[in-house]
Amino acid sequence: MSAARLLDRIGTTGRVAGFVLGLAAVFAAALGVGAGVGPDAPAAATSGHDGDAHAAPAGGGQGEHGGHDASGSDGAMAMPSAASLPGGLAVARDGYALRLASPVSAAGHDVPVSFTVTGPGGRAVTAFDVQHEKQLHLIAVRRDQTGFQHVHPTLAADGTWSTRLHLTPGSWRLFADFRATGGEALTLGADLAVAGTFTPAPPSGEVRTARVDGYTVTLAGDITAGRDARLALRVSKDGRPITDLDPYLGAYGHLVALRDGDLAYLHVHPDGEPGDGRTTPGPEVVFHAAVPSAGGYHLYLDFRHGGIVRTAAFVVTASDASDAVTTRPSTTPAVPSTDAGGSDGHGH
Repeated sequence: MSAARLLDRIGTTGRVAGFVLGLAAVFAAALGVGAGVGPDAPAAATSGHDGDAHAAPAGGGQGEHGGHDASGSDGAMAMPSAASLPGGLAVARDGYALRLASPVSAAGHDVPVSFTVTGPGGRAVTAFDVQHEKQLHLIAVRRDQTGFQHVHPTLAADGTWSTRLHLTPGSWRLFADFRATGGEALTLGADLAVAGTFTPAPPSGEVRTARVDGYTVTLAGDITAGRDARLALRVSKDGRPITDLDPYLGAYGHLVALRDGDLAYLHVHPDGEPGDGRTTPGPEVVFHAAVPSAGGYHLYLDFRHGGIVRTAAFVVTASDASDAVTTRPSTTPAVPSTDAGGSDGHGH
């Protein structure tokens, strides 16, 4: 090869190399500018409150208070952790799991249902702490928010819980509210498919007055997402205020809230208890509750009078903290109640 052709080839190679180096420099500069400016950081998401902590303000994980930052340390949005979910949405949590003996059932007025709660290691838990006078509270409700029942199953030596429920055809959600000895308070949920043809109940509007077995219960108070709310439920019969409510589960009433759509479970505490020197046995039963998000909630009040437990049902709408709304009273048909028996006289 001649010297001239060699020099020409070297020159061409040098020009290509120079062009590549120039592109690399421009790319590096662009990276530097991008790093300096950066995208907007995602807003921190406020998690929902888990009702297992019983009336703690919304925002934390189970038993926590305040907001929860859902973003990672690098500013990237992270998926919500199990600890930040409201109660009842998970079938397993913190090493514990709710395991139904069967995920399907026949319909009927007195249907046997059994389940276990397994702990870390997969074995059935046999030791539970007493909460609200019971080792475990089982809530059953059809997914269209009908057929609410609150019962207290019997625990066998092998860890099997057993009870009987009034089940109509459709998809039901069962909530087990418990504290295994040595663990934290939890509410786990599992679906139970009940055989048969059914027509879902239509959505209901705001309901603040319930009538059941001749009793009238009215609800006063508004709920706002992320804020503690005072809810006063007043019980009367034939126009006469009831002032001699029986204690039930260590209080004069027991309130459960279920969120529309996903049935997130919120279990709230009454304000005061029998024998504390300031809480009267009616006509008002006061609760403090916090909900994690705006939207509709079904509230179920269990109260006992004359030795019989009855349930009054309500529907309320939680507003956003920045856009509170005023609710108006309305009327709902009676919530059916039956005396299904049980040591506490509670049946639905």
